[in-house]
Amino acid sequence: MSTTAAKLADLREKLEKAKEPGSPSAIEKRKERGLPSPRERINMLLDPGSFVEIGALVRAPGSPDNPYGDGVVVGHGTVEGRPVVVFSHDLTVFGGSLGEMFGRKVCAALDFALKIGCPVVGINDSGGARVQEAVTSLAFYAEIGKRQIKLSGMVPQISVMLGKCAGGAVYGPAITDYVVAVDDQAYMFITGPEVLKAVTGESISAEDLGGARKQAEYGTVHHVAVTEGDAFAWVRNLLSYLPSNCNEQPPVINPGLEPEITESDKSLDTFMPDADNSAYDMHEVLRKVFDDGDFFEISPDYARSIIVGFSRVDGRPVGVLANQPLFLSGALDIDSSEKASRFIRFCNAFEIPIVCVVDVPGFLPGLEQERNGIIRRGAKILNSYLEADVPKVTVVVRKAYGGGYAVMGSKNLGADLNFAWPTARIAVMGAEGAIALLKRKELAAAGDKAPELRRKFIDYYNEHVATPYIAAERGYIDAVIEPSATRLELRRALRALRDKTTERMPKKYVLHPG
Repeated sequence: MSTTAAKLADLREKLEKAKEPGSPSAIEKRKERGLPSPRERINMLLDPGSFVEIGALVRAPGSPDNPYGDGVVVGHGTVEGRPVVVFSHDLTVFGGSLGEMFGRKVCAALDFALKIGCPVVGINDSGGARVQEAVTSLAFYAEIGKRQIKLSGMVPQISVMLGKCAGGAVYGPAITDYVVAVDDQAYMFITGPEVLKAVTGESISAEDLGGARKQAEYGTVHHVAVTEGDAFAWVRNLLSYLPSNCNEQPPVINPGLEPEITESDKSLDTFMPDADNSAYDMHEVLRKVFDDGDFFEISPDYARSIIVGFSRVDGRPVGVLANQPLFLSGALDIDSSEKASRFIRFCNAFEIPIVCVVDVPGFLPGLEQERNGIIRRGAKILNSYLEADVPKVTVVVRKAYGGGYAVMGSKNLGADLNFAWPTARIAVMGAEGAIALLKRKELAAAGDKAPELRRKFIDYYNEHVATPYIAAERGYIDAVIEPSATRLELRRALRALRDKTTERMPKKYVLHPG
């Protein structure tokens, strides 16, 4: 190859081989399963034509027959015009397993994301560590994890799970901020069913052990997608709410819309049930108080008594925490406390304001909760909210009792502005429990008239004790507002808090599994 033309032809031949480096049988098997190639998956995520590949000609040393790419495609592109670093496993090369050069490529991609300050999206379809490379593959799981921890809180990290990922292949995604998995296609477990049966004798299917929906129930997966296309659309939507890094602002979309009270706003004035024990779906409230009726929920299948997710107020993203009366009456338990805590810490790391919409009866009582440590684990939500120095606004729409009142964005825990609907009930506990505690002697002496007397006590408690007006009189509520005014009050509040300054504490944000 002494001529330039020959050298160019050689380059083109190598790059062509690098596009599909797997064996013909492996490629055919992938096609039979109807799965896209790693580059096709990347193109489903990124803006058309924006992908720039890095390391296409990397391959493992030792044999000239080793395939290019070493089982992973890495590079960068854009999503809605903003830069994103991406890597995608190639199941046709060594089963997508991680070897030395695979690990070096991913590490280089993470280092690049740190340099330019942009999100990282990992498209995972891996068999785990490459057995034939022994300790080298394990070392690079650690190298990748070290970089992910360094990136945590600096840039958003998202994992897309598209196949069976076991052992070391699931630790990396667990460290990232958000995990989306495709139903009936993605599986996550520390030890697969075959090894589990050999070691412990337990027999269980891959779906029951670590299917996408199971892991969503456990809180590991934040969204279950029906198809790969849906998964990538979810990631693109999620990124629209997030800044590229902790020093930038997220995109502003359609600010200034509907500056007056609308018919949708007015419907909130008749929304809340008159009976205190009547349940309702909090999603209906959220869709009416944020922009465009839009709410992007995170982890809807885990810890369902609390709702977390993103929406917009006057075009600017906010993080939302809301109690869900349809589950445990909106009570906080271990799982919901940890779910809320993790979300608050993420919002704080990326300077996203926090809005709490409150209808909470308190922390869930019970032996099982105590045994599993609700005292120390439930305290995580208090600690996270207290640490957060972003703008924080709270709206109490109905119950706010006991410790639940305190941790769900109370004024004393650092909320900047607190509002309440006239339907709010703010007290140490609900009327039923309070009357049983305070009036037991009178009720015991009332005999047959006890039910009637109990009702009178309850009515008095609700009317004169558990009201928003005592909290407003003491300054713990800044305003009691009509429900129909909520959307515009949130807009005014967050506009006023936009330039909030505090004596900021260092923000160390590192997510740990569980």
